[in-house]
Amino acid sequence: MIIDIHTHIFPSDMINNRHLFFDHEPGFEPIYRGPSSRLTGIKELLEDMTDEGVDKSVVFGFPWDLADHYKRNNDYVIESVLHNPERLVGFCTFSPLSPEAPKEVERCLDAGLSGVGEIAVYDADFSTDIIDRMQDIMALCSERDVPVLLHTNEPVGHLYPGKQPMSLSGLYGLIKRYPSNRIILAHWGGGILFYGLMKKEVREAFSNVWFDTAASPYLYHPDIYKISGEIIGFEKILFGSDYPLIKPGRYIKEMKSAGLSEAIIEKITGENTWKLLGH
Repeated sequence: MIIDIHTHIFPSDMINNRHLFFDHEPGFEPIYRGPSSRLTGIKELLEDMTDEGVDKSVVFGFPWDLADHYKRNNDYVIESVLHNPERLVGFCTFSPLSPEAPKEVERCLDAGLSGVGEIAVYDADFSTDIIDRMQDIMALCSERDVPVLLHTNEPVGHLYPGKQPMSLSGLYGLIKRYPSNRIILAHWGGGILFYGLMKKEVREAFSNVWFDTAASPYLYHPDIYKISGEIIGFEKILFGSDYPLIKPGRYIKEMKSAGLSEAIIEKITGENTWKLLGH
């Protein structure tokens, strides 16, 4: 079974009128202003899942700043999951700094969603203040025993739309602050996983942390699959495509080119996520 833990979907009004959502959404505009930046809905996702051999996808929207925007996107995810329960698992997303975020977590989980994410703060590092302001969200997710998927990115290298001014020390502070939460770090955790080689503290801090592969073909050499598995354990790696950015088949080709066995590929592309989500 192939499970994609990182896919984005949007309702048709957001797709067809994206320019109307640029105001007051500084994270959304730079990523989706370009005409080549795809926004897709549930119909396209399901068709591509069939074409690519994906059995289940975890779907979510965008971490909008405005409550009206993220509620509209989350409602679309709720409806999509309701009509496709065998194919989809839904997460809710929003700016973690929104005052209404904790209520939105409760609303969406009560409506049948299974986690929170991808959440992001695109214009700031994970400062102590931001980590503190996430306390109610993280407490709810811990109480409900649902995972939280965080947008992360590497603090070095080339710039691209959506790259947050993130430090590994800030991210590590967040992980340490919320040890009871099951945390999924998107985009290989921005490289923080390599500190799993340290002899003290870090490996223990990663005990409740997983890493997804989203955008890996754009960011890393295929060797990252093998090297990261040797550092943190292949059971900690979750296949995520960042659909519609990249289709799933490209990732599987890279895993094979890295020399991973079929058993390890099956773990990454499905078994690990099945155990984490219970789906």
